[in-house]
Amino acid sequence: MHYRLWLFSITATLTISAASAQPPLGSDLFQVDNQVLSRSISSENLTGEPGEGGKAASELGVGRKGSPRFSLAPGQTNELCDIEGSGTIRHIWMTGTWSRNRNAPMLRNLVLRVYWDGQEHPSIECPLGDFMGSAHSRSVSYQSAVHSIGEKEAFNFWLPMPFRSRARFTLTNEGDLPCEVYYTINYTLNEKHEENVGRLHTNFRRANPTTIKEDFELVPKRTGMGRYLGTVMGIRTLHPGWWGEGEVKVYMDGDTDFPTLCGTGAEDYVGLSYGIQNTMHLYHGCSLLEKSKQKFDQLDIPNKKDVKVPMSYISMYRWHLPDPIYWKKECRITIQQIGCCYYERQDDWSAASFWYEPVPSAPLGPFPSAKDRGADLEFLLNPKK
Repeated sequence: MHYRLWLFSITATLTISAASAQPPLGSDLFQVDNQVLSRSISSENLTGEPGEGGKAASELGVGRKGSPRFSLAPGQTNELCDIEGSGTIRHIWMTGTWSRNRNAPMLRNLVLRVYWDGQEHPSIECPLGDFMGSAHSRSVSYQSAVHSIGEKEAFNFWLPMPFRSRARFTLTNEGDLPCEVYYTINYTLNEKHEENVGRLHTNFRRANPTTIKEDFELVPKRTGMGRYLGTVMGIRTLHPGWWGEGEVKVYMDGDTDFPTLCGTGAEDYVGLSYGIQNTMHLYHGCSLLEKSKQKFDQLDIPNKKDVKVPMSYISMYRWHLPDPIYWKKECRITIQQIGCCYYERQDDWSAASFWYEPVPSAPLGPFPSAKDRGADLEFLLNPKK
């Protein structure tokens, strides 16, 4: 009896762990006889090479916290890492002084770009805040399977990112204010990845406002094989009433007018129901649900009259880790903007969407300017304004 209970417990643990972003626990946890090398890059060891960490000097002497951070001036790009070999990025931690400049959309002005295996265009191009799980340049503390965020804007990212020959990360300050950045990139080397292993891709889009009767693209059309992982969505309401009746649609492998996968509503897609609640879970939820302190003239579309109401800011997420979405030839993912009950509407939508596909891969498409990424967020970031 005890043996059966033990076996069930181990099987359940392996099943649950295999669905997460990290490698499964079990025997892998204590297998130490392998060729894998553990490395870490930070401002204290810019190359990750053995024995090269902590050499900078402070007033306390050499190796006594001499270089914990770097400065990033307006317009400046800093290379976070340039790793050669075959390996996997396992974890990214980052924080900085952007919280001191709450009047500016710093987390939309800082842009992370990632280049895999020598490809000239980035496979990841995303504002830092959205990549790290926070829409609207507003950080809140929460945990999911992909992100964990501290109360003081400490960002952690957990999706594994394999590469076969090279991984290069840059961070660019496209805003008008400087900041200090602390970071760590933890990775492993000497891993054997197949040529067509999926590299992480991240696309950022914003439509402010969306186009009436035109579905907002979470993932623009990709060709070849791939796996959709999920998305961090930001919504700023421009009309009163419920905004989230729109369906997520996944067009894949020859779909034209109608998709293979079709949802039932925006809040349903993120695993909630009957409107949106400030509720966070491992694979789905809403991390930000806030109304502006100010009221604005908005059109009440069903009643055809102008009203004065606050704007709502929503940040929500969905991760397809235990419920994978694969495509073999092509994929495009959209969400409608439909109000209750029922009418077409326009709101301000953004999305940082994540997927795996091999390289070489096509460019991600147009990337919004810093002005467009950060527009109309002042009443959330500086509510006293």
